[in-house]
Amino acid sequence: MKFDSKLHAAVPTLSGEDIMSMVTGIENFAQIETHTFSNLPGPHVTPETMLELSKYLQQFLDREDIDGVVVTHGTDTLEETAYFLDLTLKSEKPVVVTGSMRNGSELGYDGPANLSASICTAISEKARGRGVLVVLNGEINCASEVTKSNTMSLDTFKSPEFGPIGIIDNNEAIFYRSGPERQYIKVDKLEIRVDLIKCAAGMDSRLIDFCVDSGDKGIVIEGTGRGNIPPMMISGVKRAIEKNVVVVLVSRCFEGRVYGTYGYPGGGKGLRDLGVIYGENMPGQKARIKLMIALSNTSSMKEIKNIFEKDFFTD
Repeated sequence: MKFDSKLHAAVPTLSGEDIMSMVTGIENFAQIETHTFSNLPGPHVTPETMLELSKYLQQFLDREDIDGVVVTHGTDTLEETAYFLDLTLKSEKPVVVTGSMRNGSELGYDGPANLSASICTAISEKARGRGVLVVLNGEINCASEVTKSNTMSLDTFKSPEFGPIGIIDNNEAIFYRSGPERQYIKVDKLEIRVDLIKCAAGMDSRLIDFCVDSGDKGIVIEGTGRGNIPPMMISGVKRAIEKNVVVVLVSRCFEGRVYGTYGYPGGGKGLRDLGVIYGENMPGQKARIKLMIALSNTSSMKEIKNIFEKDFFTD
């Protein structure tokens, strides 16, 4: 992005070549090819765009002369794209997603530093086999764990549960832990009819009913606490499941996993008994991405439940 004097706001302007020209000395570390996939601001990226990008990147990863890939991305939806790629790319080669919190017209523009750190990560042998990584502000995070936590801070990308898996120090990627086991889900055509509903006190089933009546194939509900919902939402959840709409439950809390701890009406145990699938500790936006990909792979409720809950929950 750069500041547009007519609009008095930042808009997409810089090309890949423009950004690379600011990363001085990187030629001493790696040979770089620059390719332009799109020039979209983060909020304009759709799940269909993510699928196109995944297929686009797979072509480079399949090349023997490519050791790794770095993707620059708007930060608003960066974590969703990174997680989509983590689930759909098939390669041991490092894939790193990065961005900048300040635009190219601001003092302290962080784009070049984040890009150089990402390249240093992508060329590291230690980064192989770790899935898609997100690198900003000198930290390395797993795509499956990271989230944007602040609207403006340079260190906005955090992994709330476990912290970053590594750092970039003196142009070298240093890893402190292995990260979660990676899932791969093959997808050719994407099922996008999945919505996200966030719970708040006193809500009823109107939004759930609207999603079902509109033809949704899946709904992600961000419940409260351990994974609970207001009692007036129960009828909507039950109706959705009866109509074969997959319902995945996560928590609106910043940290922690959902579980069937509570047995009162709307509690997680009763929702589980209705057929709701637990989304572990994922935020709603990532659970939605995963449900889209899962539904693109299978319509079996049992298989989708296994995709979400394998190794995390037992009945």
